[in-house]
Amino acid sequence: MKKITKICLLSISLILLITGCSKKETPKLEGEKPVLRQLGFKRNFDPNADPVATMLAEGTGYKVNYEVLPMENTDDKLNLMMSNKEEIDILKLTASQYHKLAQEGALEPLDDLLENFGQTVLKANTPESWETAKIDGVTYGIPERSPRPFVGDAIGIRQDVLDELKMEIPKTLDEFYDLLIAIKEKTNYIPMTGFEAIVHQISGAFGINPQWAEEDGKIINRVEQEGMEEYIQFMQKLYSNGLLDPEWPINDHAQSRDKFASGKAAVMANYGWGVSGVLVPTMKDDFNTEISLIMGLEGENGQKGAWVEATGVGFYIAIPKASKNKEHAMAYLDLKLEPVQFKKTAIGDEGVHWETVDGKMEPILPTFTDERNNSDWFNTSTIQKDYAEYWLLRTRKDVNLGKTFEKMQVQVDYGKSEATTLAPPLEASAKYNQRLVSIEKDYIINAIADPKSAESFDEFLKVWNAEGGKESTEAYNAWYKK
Repeated sequence: MKKITKICLLSISLILLITGCSKKETPKLEGEKPVLRQLGFKRNFDPNADPVATMLAEGTGYKVNYEVLPMENTDDKLNLMMSNKEEIDILKLTASQYHKLAQEGALEPLDDLLENFGQTVLKANTPESWETAKIDGVTYGIPERSPRPFVGDAIGIRQDVLDELKMEIPKTLDEFYDLLIAIKEKTNYIPMTGFEAIVHQISGAFGINPQWAEEDGKIINRVEQEGMEEYIQFMQKLYSNGLLDPEWPINDHAQSRDKFASGKAAVMANYGWGVSGVLVPTMKDDFNTEISLIMGLEGENGQKGAWVEATGVGFYIAIPKASKNKEHAMAYLDLKLEPVQFKKTAIGDEGVHWETVDGKMEPILPTFTDERNNSDWFNTSTIQKDYAEYWLLRTRKDVNLGKTFEKMQVQVDYGKSEATTLAPPLEASAKYNQRLVSIEKDYIINAIADPKSAESFDEFLKVWNAEGGKESTEAYNAWYKK
C-alpha cells in the first residue's frame, strides 16, 4: 500500500510540475472592444470602403478606422502626428520610419504584449525576421516579410525585329552588342531605350547587381566592386556608338515605356513584369508581334546576373506609446494572423475568389480584383510560408502579367539578392541611403552620356564615401560580423 501511495504521489507531483512549466494561456480581454485607429501608406483607394475592411471587422470583432499618409512629405506628416501624440493604435512603417520613431521613444516596446496577446504573431514569423525588429535588444515592431524572392525585370525586345534581322535572342554580352549594332544599321528604330543607371541583365555580366553584396566575408557596396567601372565603360561604349536612346539621361519610366510601345524603340531596358499587362496587348494589337525577353547576359568569364528582390522585411507594424488600446491592438493583430482568417484576408474564398487549375491557384476574375486587389495593404505581418504561395495569385490577375512573371523567374537561379536583406534598421542606412542612391545614379548616368564632363571614377568614390558611404559600409560590416 505504501508503495502504491508513493507512486500516486509521484505521479501527482509530475503532473503538477508539467502543468507549472507549460505555457500560460493567453489572457482574454474582457469588456467591449474599442474602435481602433490604424495609419498606413498612401494608395489610390479608400481602405474604409474596401471589402477587406468589412470582412476583417466581421472576422475579428474589431472595427478599425483606417487613415493614410500623404504621398508627398510623408515623413513630415508622420513625425508631426507622433510629436502631437495623436492616439493612433497601429502603424505600418518603413524600416527608416520604424528606426527613427523607436529611437525617439514614440513606439511601445512589444515584447510583453506579444507574450501575452500575440502568440499567433510570434509563431508566424521566423527568428531571423524577429531579429531585424530588435533595437538594442527590444522589439518595437512586428516584421512583415516580403512575400517571396523574385526577379522583376528583363530586357524586352520586339520579336518582329529579331525575325526581320534573322537573329536569335542573345545570350552573351557580345551577342547583345552585335544585335544592337544590327538594329542601328538595318532598321529605323532606336536600338535600346531606357532610363536607369543599372541595367541588371548587363551589369550582372560584370558581377554587379545588388546595392550591397557579400564579397570575401565583407559587405561591400556595388560602387566599390571591381566590375562597376567596367560596366560603366561598356554602357559608355553603347551610348557613344548610338546604340542607346540619346534621351536616356532625361527619360523617366513612362517616357521609356512609351517609346517602346509606340514603335520608336526596338529594345526596352528594365522591362518590368508589371507593365506587361499593357505592353503585351499593345504590341499584339498595334504591331502584330510579341515581346521576347533577354535574360542575364554572360560576360567574358561566363558570369551573369539579375537582381533578386523581395528577400527581406518590407514593413514593421508598431503600436505608438500614445495609444490607449495597446492590448486590444495586439489582440486584433493576433486574430488577423489566425490561419483561416489570414487566408481569407489575403486571397478570399475558394470557388468565389480563386480556384485550383492544373495544381495552381488561379484568381477568379473579376471578383478577385474587385474584392482582393488591395488586400496586401491590410497586411500587418503575414504567415510567411503560406503567403509565398498566396501572393502568386496577384501575379496572375492578368494572363500577360502571369506569363511574363513566370518567364523571368529563370533568372532567380543565378541572380543576386541584397546581402543586407536581414539586417535590422541601421541608423546610418536611414540617414544616408537615399542620398547615396541618388549620387550613384546621377554619376553613372552622366558618365555614360557625357564622359568628358564627368569626374573621374576615383573622384566619384571619394564623394560617395564622404557623403555617408564609408559610414554605411562600416555599419553594415559591424552588423555582419555579429
